[in-house]
Amino acid sequence: MLAGFIAGSASPLWAQRTISDARISYKVEMPAEQLQMEAMFANSSMIQYLRGHQSRIDMNFNVVNYIYLINAQEETVVTLMDNHGDKYLIRTDKKGYEQDTKKYSNTQFTDQTEIREIAGYKCRKAIGKMEDGTTFDVYYTMDLIPENKYYNRRFMNLKGIPLEFEIVVKSGSKMKVTATKVDLSPVPASIFDVPKGYREITADELKKIRG
Repeated sequence: MLAGFIAGSASPLWAQRTISDARISYKVEMPAEQLQMEAMFANSSMIQYLRGHQSRIDMNFNVVNYIYLINAQEETVVTLMDNHGDKYLIRTDKKGYEQDTKKYSNTQFTDQTEIREIAGYKCRKAIGKMEDGTTFDVYYTMDLIPENKYYNRRFMNLKGIPLEFEIVVKSGSKMKVTATKVDLSPVPASIFDVPKGYREITADELKKIRG
């Protein structure tokens, strides 16, 4: 645990280190056609939390928000969805967790020559290729190595923390996610508590709600 160290200071440290705690804030740029359909998607954001074997992803699309609570030790995921105040909770058991992990286990990342600085860290470009042939760009820093490589299974085979990456949406377009701040101070355990006020439903029921 790297208590008290906050990245993005005037003199970033470039030495490679393994981290157990982190809070990474990202801005999300939606595809142009998505913004044309729904302007409220503008200024979307994401936060990635890490704490030991637990991780959390907050996706704020303004019109709908998602929270993913991931426990790599227990191999479970709790998905929380807030759609205009309608709040739903979906639990993924160990079997579902393993199926989702397998989906990304064969993702390959090929390093490119391009180097950029993002949120105070030197990042190398890589091209990710999923098992179905889908590709996406990612810029990652090797200065930060996650103790828990399953904190975000999309990047379990990446050699560092992604600070900019693309997410392919259903239409085939890509939204870009770029880090704006990296905070390596301790993350409170309460961040991973399941909040109250959500109605528990199944994954199939969620699909029907999403249409």
